[in-house]
Amino acid sequence: MKNLILALTCFALIACSKPNEPEKTVDALLIGGGIMSATLATYLHELEPSWSMEVHERLPSVADESSNAWNNAGTGHSAFCELNYTPEKADGSIDISKAVSIAESFEVSKQFWAHQVERGVLQEPRRFINAVPHMSFVWGERNIDFLRKRHAALHQSPLFKGMEYSEQPQQIAEWIPLVMNGRSDAQQVAATRMPIGTDVNFGEITRQLFDALSKSEQVKLQLQHEVRDIVRNDDGTWTVVSANLADGGTETSVKARFVFIGAGGGALKLLQMADIPEAKGYAGFPVGGQFLMTRNPEVVAQHQAKVYGLASVGSPPMSVPHLDTRVIDGERVLLFGPFATFSSKFLKNGSLMDLPGSLSTDNAVPMVQAGLDNLDLSQYLVGQLMLSQEDRIAELKDYLPEADANDWELITAGQRVQIIKDDPEKGGVLQFGTEIVSAADGSIAALLGASPGASTAAPIMLNLLKTTFKSQVESAAWQAKLKNMFPAYGLALNDDAALTEQVRTMTSQRLQLDTAAAATLEISPN
Repeated sequence: MKNLILALTCFALIACSKPNEPEKTVDALLIGGGIMSATLATYLHELEPSWSMEVHERLPSVADESSNAWNNAGTGHSAFCELNYTPEKADGSIDISKAVSIAESFEVSKQFWAHQVERGVLQEPRRFINAVPHMSFVWGERNIDFLRKRHAALHQSPLFKGMEYSEQPQQIAEWIPLVMNGRSDAQQVAATRMPIGTDVNFGEITRQLFDALSKSEQVKLQLQHEVRDIVRNDDGTWTVVSANLADGGTETSVKARFVFIGAGGGALKLLQMADIPEAKGYAGFPVGGQFLMTRNPEVVAQHQAKVYGLASVGSPPMSVPHLDTRVIDGERVLLFGPFATFSSKFLKNGSLMDLPGSLSTDNAVPMVQAGLDNLDLSQYLVGQLMLSQEDRIAELKDYLPEADANDWELITAGQRVQIIKDDPEKGGVLQFGTEIVSAADGSIAALLGASPGASTAAPIMLNLLKTTFKSQVESAAWQAKLKNMFPAYGLALNDDAALTEQVRTMTSQRLQLDTAAAATLEISPN
């Protein structure tokens, strides 16, 4: 009898250790219900309407993590105001290469959104994008000299045509009165202003894209489905095991020809499950954020801009101080920050075990090396954690001298996970961008990293297509459809001032950012 019980127990354990037999096979399975998955799913559905797709999101609704409007700054990152995208070289000149790349990328995103408006997929553009000037603001002789040189360098690119520069307090006060009210006349200041900047509600874009996708019989959105395992099959497909959290955690399996892991901070753990060689050595370091926020209508009405300053030495790019006009679900508010927080969670709705659970024999050493090489970042985080509300208000008053502490409350934004990558020459390297990690056969891919994130979802996912669906992207059928989605597909706007103007006129009109633009406009590379 004992032997029988032991045998049955072993059999049960073995059975439980294996994933359930897949209930179905789909062409693509996307993990995560954020802006990245929504964008990629929209691409695939438009390019191949007959393909079957599933999207698995562990929360009860989409866009509730990093894509949620309250969990990010909402800046349409186009390098108009972000000073960290234009570093000063040793010889004193300004490197604008990264700024140009990011500006190009955001134009791709606007083309994609404009196309979806034309298709009727995205509705009422002002629900998700609004014209808000982007500004940089500095004080002190050295910083003013930097901003002056930056403006001159950027003006050489057609992507930054129309950027204004001033060192005159009266002019700057006309642009941003709240920032100048109460400021000492003796303080030297300078500012740049780009009128075509935007505030974007990425959560609204995500929800609308998924709403449209859900109307198709080929696309199934599975909410409250937490992925528990990802297993490669002998035929090159993948079995994805998910637990239905709304049904007591019942597990089901789906076989997929292609898998995308777009789960924000949760992507690293899922990528490790897949156990592909290309993922070896990757680690992640979580950083959270908080903002001061005011709804006071008298204060909000006096500020119509996103005003970015200079980041503290050693701080990550996401920590650049900025005073922002936000339009969230029809409400206008002002945010100031961010202020860094630390938690071992990789997601706002994650687990305290996320960080320790991500450590392995492949990434422990790179993580330690990255930590030793970035002690200034550690010092920055410690300093941020020690800030009181009075300290935060004091920082706010650098940008808004007459701020009343009673008008401002502290809100918690989302979690971000910075990439730590094992470099053969440098050891563990902390990276602040985003990176696509894919299997050699293109059957599975993941997006890791944080900034500039949602603003460049369209070009990032376009690059993913080129990596994972190379032959299809090069086909005549896909090329025709991609050129329909992106009127300037394959063309560099930075090389053509006339084309830049054409594209911006078209997207501004379709996204209702410029009422004077022509109703329709054909784009020609000539």
